[in-house]
Formats: sequence, C-alpha cells, structure tokens
Amino acid sequence: MFVGVLLVLTWLVLLIRYPAKALPISLAALLGLGLVGLWVAWMDTRENQQLARLELRLTYQPQTCPADRPLSVTLKNGNPVPLTELQWQVAAYAPGATANLSQDLYSAPRYRGPGVLQPGASWQECVPLPSLRPGYRPQTLDFRAERVQGSFSG
Repeated sequence: MFVGVLLVLTWLVLLIRYPAKALPISLAALLGLGLVGLWVAWMDTRENQQLARLELRLTYQPQTCPADRPLSVTLKNGNPVPLTELQWQVAAYAPGATANLSQDLYSAPRYRGPGVLQPGASWQECVPLPSLRPGYRPQTLDFRAERVQGSFSG
C-alpha cells in the first residue's frame, strides 16, 4: 500500500511540475487501464452468461444411485461451445427456507463436472451427499448447486 501511495504522489508531483509531458502520458495510461478494465468486465459477463446456459439439476435418488452416492447430478450444456471444466458446491434447503443446511467442512466432498462436455450434450452422475446439519433427512430437502465455476473453450 505504501508503494501505491508513493506512486500516486510521485505522479501528482510530475503532473504539477511538468504538465506538458506528464499529461499525454497520463492520458495514455488511463486509456490503457480503461481498455483492460473493459476487457475484464466483458470476459466476466461472457462467462456468467455461459454458466447461466448450463442446466445443472441435483436430485436425491437413493433408488437409482449407490448408497454411498445417493445424489444424482444431471448436466446439460446449452452453450454453442464445449464446457472444459466445471466445479460447484452443494447446498441443501428445507422447502420454503433460506438457510443452507449443509455443513461447509474442510472434508466435504468436492464436486466436479465431466471434463469436456460438447454443446448440447448431457452428463449424469451419482455423487455423495454433503454433510448435513443434525436432525435433517436428505429425502425432505431440496439440493442446489451454488458457487458454480467453469470454463469454456472458444
């Protein structure tokens, strides 16, 4: 932080003392920073739009999934480009409630997607349940994917 303050003060002194030389350089630097900021904002918006086109559903299905992995994950890529990487956290909610009932422990399972998923393709997998707070049964809860992060090629 000290270095940043020192750079700003130095820039102000140069701008006041040598305005004819420092002003064009300052404007060029400001334009460059603005372009970088716009590019980062565009990339972030693009990634959020691509993640919004994913259809990720979590359902508790102990009948069709193994006992140690009773949570069924269905993913469909609705993007025009392949999905290359996906990860998320599972949250559990009682119907009508807003409190997450899964415990966010260090030993909680890590949830990852299939790797490369082509446009329009689907993927289905059974995964383990997150650790739930005591007193809640998984068959009475709604499971949702939160903190979804992914990357796409193209």
